[in-house]
Amino acid sequence: MLRRWQLAVVEVCVDNQVAQASQSVPLIRLRGITKSYQSGELTTQVLHGIDLDIQAGEFVAIVGSSGSGKSTLMNILGCLDKPTEGDYEFRGRAVSALDHDELAALRRDAFGFVFQNYNLLAAADAVANVELPAVYSGRPATERRERAKALLSQLGLAERLDHKPGQLSGGQQQRVSIARALMNGGDIILADEPTGALDSQSGKDVMALLAELSRQGHTIILITHDPKVAAHADRLIEIKDGHIVADNKREDAVVVAEPKVTPARGKGNVLNDLGEAFATAARSLKANVFRTMLTLLGIVIGVASVISMLAIGQGAQQEVVDRISAMGSNLLSVFPGAPNQRGRWNVATLVPEDADAINELPNVLAAVPELTGSQTLRRAGFDQQTQVNATYATYPMARNWFPQQGSFFTQEDEEMTNTVAVIGHTVARQMFPDRDPLGEFLLINNVLFRVIGVMQERGASPWGQDQDDVVLVPFSTGSLRLFGQRFVRNITIAVDNTQLMHQTHQEVHNLLLERHGVEDFTIRNMASIIETQTETENTMTVLLGVIAVISLVVGGIGVMNIMLVSVTERTREIGVRMATGARRLHIMQQFLIEALTVSLLGGVLGVAIGLGATALIERLGTPVLYATAPVVLAFACAFLTGLIFGFLPARKASRLDPVQALSSE
Repeated sequence: MLRRWQLAVVEVCVDNQVAQASQSVPLIRLRGITKSYQSGELTTQVLHGIDLDIQAGEFVAIVGSSGSGKSTLMNILGCLDKPTEGDYEFRGRAVSALDHDELAALRRDAFGFVFQNYNLLAAADAVANVELPAVYSGRPATERRERAKALLSQLGLAERLDHKPGQLSGGQQQRVSIARALMNGGDIILADEPTGALDSQSGKDVMALLAELSRQGHTIILITHDPKVAAHADRLIEIKDGHIVADNKREDAVVVAEPKVTPARGKGNVLNDLGEAFATAARSLKANVFRTMLTLLGIVIGVASVISMLAIGQGAQQEVVDRISAMGSNLLSVFPGAPNQRGRWNVATLVPEDADAINELPNVLAAVPELTGSQTLRRAGFDQQTQVNATYATYPMARNWFPQQGSFFTQEDEEMTNTVAVIGHTVARQMFPDRDPLGEFLLINNVLFRVIGVMQERGASPWGQDQDDVVLVPFSTGSLRLFGQRFVRNITIAVDNTQLMHQTHQEVHNLLLERHGVEDFTIRNMASIIETQTETENTMTVLLGVIAVISLVVGGIGVMNIMLVSVTERTREIGVRMATGARRLHIMQQFLIEALTVSLLGGVLGVAIGLGATALIERLGTPVLYATAPVVLAFACAFLTGLIFGFLPARKASRLDPVQALSSE
């Protein structure tokens, strides 16, 4: 509410409601104005204690040689720059009390700028250039367009409405600049060397226009180094080396009251602002088609790669899941604890005799108990923690996993409680990097074991565990000498005929129930496969997500770089927009929407190309899986890319200083 009140106060000042105050209060009042510039340790003072009053309706010429400080004074008068010291009052109110947005409102509603180099937007036609101040005052598009056409017609450009600056002569461009200055009323017109870039006839025409505007009641402040041009003014102020050395008025000068009617200003509308921002973005992108295409390329590649990768990845994922299911579909696993019992892993209900009894059932290839736990392995110079599994000699048949070197322990080893071990490939590499492990000895929990075999390399399990980081020992040896217990962690059952899986499952259940007298165990078959499938899907999703993020980040960096280049190239345009009343929000909104437009257009093209590439890959025989979610995800990421990576350039543009922006080449 406070913010709106402050802006409202500025509007009141600008709309001449303060003009009814005492006539002794000048329109512009400067006291002790100084301006210094810092360059490293060197400080240069341009203005030295300027005192100046300008009344409403005056035609003032500020004349001086190059470097005298007249342009700096004009920038301060037009609220494009702030003095280093001193007081500036506009219609009795201190300008120093206004923030950035309030200064923008003051420039928009009270001032009109006519520059030596015209400062017209190259990509916009004459009407669009004249409309610019009204865009930021919130006036409806139809109304501001009609006023722009009327102003241009009054200035003799009725047949040049749709011409761009490059299609107009210097004099015509300056007329467009004057029309723009009058768009929001132009109570005060600041003209900086308005004839400097014109031929003599065009210069005379422009000065005649300014004289006519003065007779209509506009306050004209003319900055020039040419005494002939300054002679058109009613009051001549000479500035030299930052000091006012002369201030003379013509005796026959007549000050006309300010114009009674100032064009109505709109209330502002978010949709109108967005519409204008999109139109400006379209003009800018069209003016740099090749660069726009290069910017689009990064987003298109990112989005297309996300869609095609997800489709191909999900197809491959489904194939992997099918293979995993095929590999594990003949296994039953029995765990201690009743179904859904919490903490059942620590329940001691299964014993190796249960596995012996299961082995007697039909359709069972092998049932092996497994007693697992982490143990410390040691040999000279090596020490590590490894998973030790105490099991039966039929373990390779149950798990379909056999030794690659040496042999597995035997039933005799089990019966004799021999201290023999079969190790996985990871253990072999880590504990015996310099020799063949067969026949070597390992200390496992301070018990000496002889290595008799090395298992085939299996790699990571579907849930990410290293299956080769294991030591297998006879169950009797492990239970007595390593773990100190006979209760097993699980019993793995390999079924011969998978078509009888359900029947075998039931027979195992009945057998254990008869042996235990209570259901203190859990049997799983397809549940483990489902768990594997879920874990695989999560892994693939994370992998593809990372790839997608990388692709889109690369595209986003491209957008940011191009937008930063655009800000640099269009710095003067930004200064013109600020001079005509654009607030920081308007500038940020414009460049952010340009980035969003590029990203959204790239997203649409990327979706189309991604789906097309996926269809082509499918025709070549690669399995793919189509889904709506990846398309939505890719398009949403394109939008976020424009939003995130467009923010920094947009913020940089909105933070530019108006004076520095206008003076950029």
